[in-house]
Amino acid sequence: MTPITGLDLTGFTEREPGVWTDEAGLVLSVHFFPLVPDLPAPLDEPERLRAGLAHGTAGAGGGLIEAVPGAVDGVPAVRQLVKMPLGSRPGQAFLGTWTVPKEGCSTVVKVQAAEGATTGMREAMIMAQVGPADYFRPHPYVGDQIGGLPYHVGDEERWDARFPGHPLTLVRAALGRITPTVTFDERFKALPPFGGPAPQSPPPPPPPPPARRGWFRRKDA
Repeated sequence: MTPITGLDLTGFTEREPGVWTDEAGLVLSVHFFPLVPDLPAPLDEPERLRAGLAHGTAGAGGGLIEAVPGAVDGVPAVRQLVKMPLGSRPGQAFLGTWTVPKEGCSTVVKVQAAEGATTGMREAMIMAQVGPADYFRPHPYVGDQIGGLPYHVGDEERWDARFPGHPLTLVRAALGRITPTVTFDERFKALPPFGGPAPQSPPPPPPPPPARRGWFRRKDA
């Protein structure tokens, strides 16, 4: 169960509770997590939030395309577009999410799609047009390439119209269409806002060294 009370599911078919698919291969899902949100910074610290998300995604082997603070049904949230490698075969999966955090929980709306048998065509065509020197760029949130999947201009929205069937185009468009239709239970909206990640407990002190025995000899022994 999630606190979502409204969501336009036009074109989607339910596959299991909270999961829907469409004919283009998109997977739409909704999630509720009764835990302190796993975000690296409060929403009102966008630079630190974006940098932390970029590093976290790279550490998982993927790439953060963009992270944009905003709102869903009037509730502060952050939208992310992420690309991840397909571990079982060549290609990438693209995920678009809205994370709507509260003090002790969060709701997530996620749309995802993966490349099919043909992979890398969008990237190759754009690189051929702009040239390799202008294709790869430092990540805008951290000022450098940071591992994981590299940041490049081929993922920018300005190319979507040229590649209408690409999974990134489909994910970005679907998330944009669905977002204005999402509504929340008023009880969720009234929860205290997310103030930042939970403080990490300091590591326990190391155990004392074992008592040493037999390291001296009594004089009267």
